[in-house]
Amino acid sequence: MTKIVVGVDAHTDSHDAAVLDDCGRLLATRTFRADAGGYHDLLGWVQRFGAIAAFGVESTGSYAAGLVRHLRAQGLEVLEVNQPHAHSRRRRGKSDPIDAEMAARHVLAGSSVVIAKDTTGIVEAIRQLRVARDGAVKARSAALNALTGLIVTAPEQLRQQLLVRNTTRGRATLCARFRPDRARLHEPVHAAKTALQSLARRVIDLDAEITALDRQLTPLVTKAAPATTARLAVSTGHAGALLVTAGQNVDRLRSEASFAALCGASPLPVSTGRTDRHRLNYGGDRDANRALHMIAVCRLRHCERSRAYAERRTAQGKTKTEIIRCLKRYIAREIYHALVTDLLPPTSRRRPAPTVSITCGAGTIGRTVKTT
Repeated sequence: MTKIVVGVDAHTDSHDAAVLDDCGRLLATRTFRADAGGYHDLLGWVQRFGAIAAFGVESTGSYAAGLVRHLRAQGLEVLEVNQPHAHSRRRRGKSDPIDAEMAARHVLAGSSVVIAKDTTGIVEAIRQLRVARDGAVKARSAALNALTGLIVTAPEQLRQQLLVRNTTRGRATLCARFRPDRARLHEPVHAAKTALQSLARRVIDLDAEITALDRQLTPLVTKAAPATTARLAVSTGHAGALLVTAGQNVDRLRSEASFAALCGASPLPVSTGRTDRHRLNYGGDRDANRALHMIAVCRLRHCERSRAYAERRTAQGKTKTEIIRCLKRYIAREIYHALVTDLLPPTSRRRPAPTVSITCGAGTIGRTVKTT
């Protein structure tokens, strides 16, 4: 039976699909609504062309999240495809059907594709709560920065009254107690008091919101990753960030090296000729990279093994920055195995990298799916 590969370019209101046969010929393209009915129509239309080898979908974690859940519920293989290379766009142009076709060609070639994250489990619930918490933290930082700026430019009498406190939080506490005269807002002093009071109360409200979200996140992360949170210096916040980066289906990662690359903690070779050296990976998930960094810093303070390692590497001429980079790589290895223990049943922990087999005229081609 002829195998087909489907590419999907996802957007807010519509999804464009392109179907290729096993020899790379474009069979058809079509646009569908981005809702449950549209997903059903898309799958029914695609199935008319033959047996589906795999779907290559852009934006699986955002615009196409609903489509991915629908396809996986039908037992279909869904791969996340990166955006087309700039060279392809210069040669072919840019349109939604062209992007869908390029997504399918990436799957057929086995390049620039990764296994999409599973968004139906507890890790997705943790991600959603973390999005709300991160937004509240950013809003609180913005409010504190705005409050600091207003204090600097406030009338001298009011400014001196607030400078008795040494910290921004302490000054915010004083600002929340202001009682400005609303009938005299045309005067800078009372306008400043009103603005400072508003910002201070916003900070207090956001503090309460962040605390509430932390109380909700802590039992979820502990339940999802007990082995990970048991590691030295791994808080529930760090574990939550690393869980979200790995995804519920952590078996999509081929090895701990894939996880390290996903976290931006893997060294990249930059050697040429007689030069043999590596540099830091500047890619990857920055939240996960930050979590690994904080774990490494904490262990350098409180872990005897980490301090002994740092002393040994310092004697070899390594700088503190280089030592932390090495520690992050080792910590990524440890965290990966802990996440596998937490998220996978024992029978699945040594499963090989998934492959997509596509039958063509020359035989069966097995494509090993890359995961970073």
